[in-house]
Amino acid sequence: MRAAIYLRVSTNDQRLDSQREDTLNAARARGYEYEIFEDHASGAKTSRTALDAMMAAIRKGRFQAVVAWKLDRLGRSLPHLAQLIGELDRYQIGLLVPGQGIDTTENNPAARLQLHVLMAIAEFERSMISERTKAGLQAARRRGKALGRPKGAKSIPDRRWKLAERILADTPQLSCPKLARATGISVGTAHSWKKQILQNSSQ
Repeated sequence: MRAAIYLRVSTNDQRLDSQREDTLNAARARGYEYEIFEDHASGAKTSRTALDAMMAAIRKGRFQAVVAWKLDRLGRSLPHLAQLIGELDRYQIGLLVPGQGIDTTENNPAARLQLHVLMAIAEFERSMISERTKAGLQAARRRGKALGRPKGAKSIPDRRWKLAERILADTPQLSCPKLARATGISVGTAHSWKKQILQNSSQ
């Protein structure tokens, strides 16, 4: 069995030694062949170079398991973590987290229950955020607040802005690259629009 080992620290000043030792020991104890993916990036970032490369390799069938020191090394938030776990589950990828005693690489009902509860909580949180965003946008419109696009984006059709509003009302946690692909705009514009739309919804 081949495993992807994922390691992350937030800054270049921090070291990966303890994560590396624990995850390598866990992989070797199970006789896995492995490849290591390392990120020096804030956990607040949905898109990270090594994480994106690991998930692309998983989608191509290169691995059967993922090893991470703790769950917070993988996900930037509960909904993001649930999204990743859901994708691993979809591709039948086992998850081994030695720092928290989670192991779904075998038939482990207790570990799978842990993850399913986590995903259910994340879905509840996502729904609550969505409802708050929709309510905020509606309240802003009732107050007569202009919800137009930021300056500098007038050459882009209005329908794309409205589409971005609808998408973010349903999935406010959506990353800027995914918003850009869904609406046909650049990532930079998606970042600006997302900031403006979510600000409008919170006022």
